[in-house]
Amino acid sequence: MARIAYVDGRYLPLRAATVPVEDRGFQFADGIYEVVKRIGGRLIDADRHLARLRRSLAALRIDLPVSDAALHRIVKQTIARNALADALVYLQVSRGTAPRNHPFPADTRPSLVVTVRRLKLPTEAERQKGCAVITHPDERWARCDIKSTGLLANVLAKQAAQEAGCREAWLVASGPAGDVITEGSSTNAWIVDEHGVLRTHPATQRILGGVTRSVVLEQARELGIPLAERAFSPAELARAREAFLTSATSLVLPVTSVDGRPVANGMPGDTTRRLMDRYAAHCGLPAEPPVRG
Repeated sequence: MARIAYVDGRYLPLRAATVPVEDRGFQFADGIYEVVKRIGGRLIDADRHLARLRRSLAALRIDLPVSDAALHRIVKQTIARNALADALVYLQVSRGTAPRNHPFPADTRPSLVVTVRRLKLPTEAERQKGCAVITHPDERWARCDIKSTGLLANVLAKQAAQEAGCREAWLVASGPAGDVITEGSSTNAWIVDEHGVLRTHPATQRILGGVTRSVVLEQARELGIPLAERAFSPAELARAREAFLTSATSLVLPVTSVDGRPVANGMPGDTTRRLMDRYAAHCGLPAEPPVRG
């Protein structure tokens, strides 16, 4: 079955779906995007994703070209036309089409594109044994809290991870207090530090505040897990008891190797597995099976 996309009021086969050459999303990455997963016929955390979409749009002074109700109908119709029960929904909004010039154009209607693809979750092997990451310099701009389509630095970091045989790159930024891990190229980064405290970078302009991240923070508090939204250094990562990453598609995924060195004993830890199970239940997924040695 051919994939169907929504583009500014029209549902089109993906191969026929286009935007104008002078769309500012293409020319300047002058736009934002959002990603929502659908599991068992249910959009997971749709309200949180819509709130983040609106925050990103407001930061760029772009208006959503349709109402919230219309957007929900468009998403529902796009999913239906692609006949997928479990799906990943991409929404992309640009400032619209105008002659190429850096300042914001006047009276330009924003462009909306919605696409859907099959949802791919981590493999059983990754869930059981964990995944590998590398560290990589954080070369992104200073407003990482905006979910911008300008992802070149993220793409380069992800490519470096792939070429190293790893799932993800964790980004290292320099600051007054020394180097810290900000987040991954497309995920948020977490450790259980040597004192047993769950840590992740605070939601400042240096990271994209993930929706999955926000849910996991709430779940950690409900479970009574010691928690600090505090950045950690590469040295603290090397001493960590556990590490994991989160995102809409990765869920809660153990990290058991960093730069070729094992995290602790090289297996998912108890805190990670508790949060994996809690988040899986939130999504309507089965709990993780016991770890096999």
